[in-house]
Amino acid sequence: MKTKFIILLGIVLMASHVLKAQSPVLPLDTVLARISRTNSALLAYNAKAGAQNEYAKGAKSLDAPKISAGHYQTPYSVNPNGGSFMIQAEQMFTNRAKLKAKEKYMQGMSAVTEQEQSYLKNQLFAQARGYYYDQVIFAKKLALLGNTRKLLEYMLKDANIKLTYGKEKLSNIYKAKADLFELDNTREQLDNEIRKKGVMLNTLMNQDKQTVFSVDTNLIVRDYETSLTDTAFLATYRSDIKLIDRNIHLQQLNAEVEYSKRKPDLGIQAAHMFSYGGFPNQYILMASVTIPIAPWASKEYKANLKGIKYEVEQLQNEKLNQLNEAEGQLASLRLDISSKKRQLKNYSQNIIPAMQNSYKTALLAYEQNTGDLPSVLNGVKDLQTARMSHLDRLQDLLQLQVAYERENENY
Repeated sequence: MKTKFIILLGIVLMASHVLKAQSPVLPLDTVLARISRTNSALLAYNAKAGAQNEYAKGAKSLDAPKISAGHYQTPYSVNPNGGSFMIQAEQMFTNRAKLKAKEKYMQGMSAVTEQEQSYLKNQLFAQARGYYYDQVIFAKKLALLGNTRKLLEYMLKDANIKLTYGKEKLSNIYKAKADLFELDNTREQLDNEIRKKGVMLNTLMNQDKQTVFSVDTNLIVRDYETSLTDTAFLATYRSDIKLIDRNIHLQQLNAEVEYSKRKPDLGIQAAHMFSYGGFPNQYILMASVTIPIAPWASKEYKANLKGIKYEVEQLQNEKLNQLNEAEGQLASLRLDISSKKRQLKNYSQNIIPAMQNSYKTALLAYEQNTGDLPSVLNGVKDLQTARMSHLDRLQDLLQLQVAYERENENY
């Protein structure tokens, strides 16, 4: 009974170890969704926009009323028979147009913050895509190393058999073992790169940096090289262009705030006086109005309106420059994408098949005892190098695709 329990416990522990070793596959869409929900930098913009919305709610508040009390025109005497004790209240009523313009301006600040968040999200998504695709390529390279290891192990086994019959040199076997050990270094390097990219993705998702997950190795290569740049689309959907538009609108709202300063504010003042010495009580009831169009008072908002005009002009020119640079960058990326695809086609149709034939020829000659082991090992190494170079160019193509999507913001 005790033996059965020990065996059962061992099976459970082995099963739990296998489950732990199988890390969950995390699709790219899931990674991006988690970044949207949990990234601290994006959440900071939510808090900032919320604060600005709350500030806007108080923008239409009036100034606090003013209440005062004390002696008014009272002679210095213990029992005065003149003057009065006065209670006074004052209230200024800011022009409603000023309050409304201020409220719209503060709401416009929140809209700018929201667009800044969209711009940052696009940058973070591009980083995540780049890290994710790197992990995919590294995983494919690891699989390629596994195939190369099988080839070398087969060659080493065959060489050891030939060594027993005096048909192989010991030095060649050592060379095969060295090539096999070299694969371990390459695997270690790739494993480390995968761990580093995983840490970077975990950082973007704001989760434990040591969280282990696998990536979906199914790749979608898009035909962006055949696309055409639509400047109207860029002006409508690119986050940095929309951010400039929001800033232009914010400056227009700022101009409305400055223009509203031309409008007068009203005030009212009321006071009641308890007179000393039997004199009748008195009161004060006065209205006041500001005169902002006075020359010495209007200089500030007139100068501000001119300054805002130049600010808008600067933003409009910046928008045109951004569109021009984006159009040029997209055109350049399309050329690079097209070039990388031609290189990939050359590798898959010409270079790799030629290396495979070279390896097969060397292997056949070795098996027929007309060739030597170093020639086969060189064939294996050259074939692996060609396949690795193919994956390197695929990695470059994916990074170009990420850059194109970041510039175009069309996924």
